[in-house]
Amino acid sequence: MRTPACWEKSKTGIATQQSALILSKGAFKMKRREALVALSSMALIGPHFSCNPRRSKGMKKEIKTDKAPQAIGPYSQAIEANGIIFASGQIAIDPKTGELKLGTVEEQTRLVLNNMKAVLEAAGSSFDQVVKCSVFLQDMDDFSKMNAVYGEFFKPPYPARAAVQVARLPKDVKVEISAIAVK
Repeated sequence: MRTPACWEKSKTGIATQQSALILSKGAFKMKRREALVALSSMALIGPHFSCNPRRSKGMKKEIKTDKAPQAIGPYSQAIEANGIIFASGQIAIDPKTGELKLGTVEEQTRLVLNNMKAVLEAAGSSFDQVVKCSVFLQDMDDFSKMNAVYGEFFKPPYPARAAVQVARLPKDVKVEISAIAVK
């Protein structure tokens, strides 16, 4: 819960704080629906006008590391927004050489997850903090092989996950994995 001193740091915060005080004291004769809309609006606006020092520096921060493959297009390895890490999909590229490694799906998955580990660590996070993964497979018949390697990196409670077969992946790799984590 925010303190009144914190809310006074932004013009919107002051207005929102005053509205909250008025609503809580019952000074307004407001219909229930109007009150719920006002409170919902405060919930949506509130995170953007926080006095949390981490948030006040900007909502979006690029995460970069030389320990994972560099982006091969107009995207970032990861983005941090309000303490949430959005890691781009990793494919089987050796970060030391920049070369594609087209081995078995197990070898590719291991390299992909090692690359993801480097990105998460650069962001100040880890596999223990991952809340959602998306796995893209060239062939769903490789699911059990990928899953066996995936299980070596993640421990209970496991993150939520989606695994889908796609028509084609960048550079014709067998697997790509993206993740969302918290700090």
